[in-house]
Amino acid sequence: VEFLYCDLASMKSIRQFVQRFRAKNCPLHVLVNNAGVMLVPEKKTEDGFEEHFGLNYLGHFLLTNLLLDKLKQSGTHSHNARIITVSSATHYVGELHLNDLQSRCSYSPHGAYAQSKLALVLFTYRLQHLLTANGSHVTANVVDPGVVNTELYKHVFWVIKVVKWMTAWLFFKTPEEGASTSIYAAVSPEMEGAGGCYLYNETRTKSADIAYDEELQRRLWTESCKMVGISDESSRVP
Repeated sequence: VEFLYCDLASMKSIRQFVQRFRAKNCPLHVLVNNAGVMLVPEKKTEDGFEEHFGLNYLGHFLLTNLLLDKLKQSGTHSHNARIITVSSATHYVGELHLNDLQSRCSYSPHGAYAQSKLALVLFTYRLQHLLTANGSHVTANVVDPGVVNTELYKHVFWVIKVVKWMTAWLFFKTPEEGASTSIYAAVSPEMEGAGGCYLYNETRTKSADIAYDEELQRRLWTESCKMVGISDESSRVP
């Protein structure tokens, strides 16, 4: 195990991380996009993005795109490279505001968090479409880990913190249990060659209806490329 520093809230840090990783000349068989914040007070990243959208979504969007060529080189017909992105059941109530992705008009921690998690599902489905169109030996899937007992809840109202402290043993998953579906998506033979899936409790299930909107997927992808400063190679794919 080797640690390389990467701040997903910083586009500069992400690019530096990718440079350091490339210098090692290692294959890349599995990428798990797992970092995130939840219900934080209104705040901007160093690049000026609303923190939920910038860290939870745009950071992973840029990281994945910068590592795509390495993933494509590492995947084979019999052993695809795999991209696993961690979303949340919160995406079911999320709304994507393409005209206000930074939640500038009316900030709500819950709304901003849900939007970032919906964006991750839309991103995954569009990414899988592009990978399939290019004949790449790479799959992209999205995971709902469930309600997990971690520090992610440190910004919730104090009453909820008390309830969480009292009931976590009964209703919350341990971090190990929360990681199980991501691990399943990353290494299970049953997921070999399978992409564009939404997984919960190691089972393929249906995501929010809006996540299957291909036009919305395309528009979000194009706008995301502009925001992180990369070329939109998908423009040539229907």
